[in-house]
Amino acid sequence: MGSEGTYGDAGAAAIDLLRSAAPVRPDGDHLLTNRTGLVLVDVVNGFCTIGAGNLAPVTPNKQIENMVEEAGRLAKVFCDRNWPVFAFLDTHYPDKPEPPFPPHCIIGSGEENFVPALEWLENDPNVTIRRKDCIDGYLASFEKDGSNVFGDWIAKFQIQTVLVVGICTDYCVLDFASSTLAARNIGRVPPLQDVVIYSEGCATFDLPVQVAP
Repeated sequence: MGSEGTYGDAGAAAIDLLRSAAPVRPDGDHLLTNRTGLVLVDVVNGFCTIGAGNLAPVTPNKQIENMVEEAGRLAKVFCDRNWPVFAFLDTHYPDKPEPPFPPHCIIGSGEENFVPALEWLENDPNVTIRRKDCIDGYLASFEKDGSNVFGDWIAKFQIQTVLVVGICTDYCVLDFASSTLAARNIGRVPPLQDVVIYSEGCATFDLPVQVAP
């Protein structure tokens, strides 16, 4: 999964590249370091591809299109340099509903898979993929033995900052960020220090009222 030495030795050049690739607000710029990992949240057909499911856009949506484009661009920046990438894919069993949401991203439906523009990530050795069955990706990363796949990824690459993109800003992105920060505060994800949400790389729902949660 990438070259830890190359990533760690990138120094100032890596930081400059990150800041140009993901221009965050000035008060957050200092958070992007050469120990930054990229996290993609639910850039799947069921949330992003027109007509793909109950929670997919029903017409072209510029916000979602921009999010997918930014997510793909940043993923390429990271993967081309063997920097760590973690991707959550919303995935559900048909007999386990997630109220108040209608059925979505059911296993085998195709909704639970990367959008076409990001399918290449499935075969990139630099990417860790976690299928999640709840809104909160951090909670969904726990295994039965109590270990946490996301926490293990943080530890393996000694990540200090996670740069987050994806959908939906006010659901899965927010819950993941909140839980990760809470875990950081009680020492569960060392050496993580900061979570940076890149707003240009995020999108949220724009659904008909009869479908909206």
